[in-house]
Amino acid sequence: MTLKMYDLAAADPAIRFSPNCWRVRMALAHKGLDVETIAWRFTDKEVISFSQQGKTPVLVDGDRWIADSWSIAEYLDEARPDTPKLFECAQSKAHAWFVKNWIETAVNPGVAKQIIVPLFAMLDEKDKSYFRETREKAFGMTLEAFGADAADALATLRKTLQPLRVTLSTQPFLGGQAPSFADYVAFGAFQWARTSAPHDILEEGDVVAAWRATLLEMYDGLAGNMPARVA
Repeated sequence: MTLKMYDLAAADPAIRFSPNCWRVRMALAHKGLDVETIAWRFTDKEVISFSQQGKTPVLVDGDRWIADSWSIAEYLDEARPDTPKLFECAQSKAHAWFVKNWIETAVNPGVAKQIIVPLFAMLDEKDKSYFRETREKAFGMTLEAFGADAADALATLRKTLQPLRVTLSTQPFLGGQAPSFADYVAFGAFQWARTSAPHDILEEGDVVAAWRATLLEMYDGLAGNMPARVA
């Protein structure tokens, strides 16, 4: 039975920009699992009401559903033990948990400053009021004010990536010689920027850019073939 995944989309259903959804799409490809992705938008809450919450990704496996990218990764390793693991061991899982928390608290806020205004313009019209209201409440300011210092914030973001840069200068992936879920967690942030920002958040020659390029090409170009503002 083919897995189904509700995947956050822009007005153009071909553009899938959610960093959390990309974690799962890469994880599914890692495990060689086929999935039908269903374009979902912020205001389509009723469509995923069966999941008892209102965010994507949501994975449907037969009569089971799983929400949240981390929970989905855990489920995939448990439910499909005969496929390549996302967490090779308890230590690998703990490592990925740290990467997840670092990305979400240190990296994603900087990425958000780069993409917030152009992403708003990409959204389906029915989502724009919801997106503006919820994000401005969270930021305590307008979207435009939040993104106004994007140039200065970009320099800070690039400095923030130094731990990733140092790690990838001595090994090809965060998982070592092959990618693990830690790589997909980090990659989600860069795919979010790539699909939404009007400029590349990485400088040419950056080892992080080389790592991103490798992941973009993996799994028959799954991520690289996604329509994006940055080539």
